[in-house]
Amino acid sequence: MAMKIKKGDTVQIMVGKDRGQQGKVLDVILEKNRVLVEGLNLVKKHQRAGGGQEAGIIEKEAPLNLSNVMLVDPSDSKPTRVGFKVDNGKKHRFSKRTGQLLD
Repeated sequence: MAMKIKKGDTVQIMVGKDRGQQGKVLDVILEKNRVLVEGLNLVKKHQRAGGGQEAGIIEKEAPLNLSNVMLVDPSDSKPTRVGFKVDNGKKHRFSKRTGQLLD
């Protein structure tokens, strides 16, 4: 199945404590259908010293399920669903809100 959200895209969180906030996708975990969004869904982690790192409590991004985020349309900065069009044998993503190509 083709991915509707890719690394570097801007997405909006639709549910949870960070609902309504937008951020950039840092990583997509295909096997688990999850994404990491920069600066959002932060959790505190107790980290042990080692490997050149200090011990302490750090904040880091936790993965979100793909179904809980929506791609932000670059033309109007509102969330949109994503569709696919095939043009000259190439598959392109497009915004279902405006019909504008995303790739």
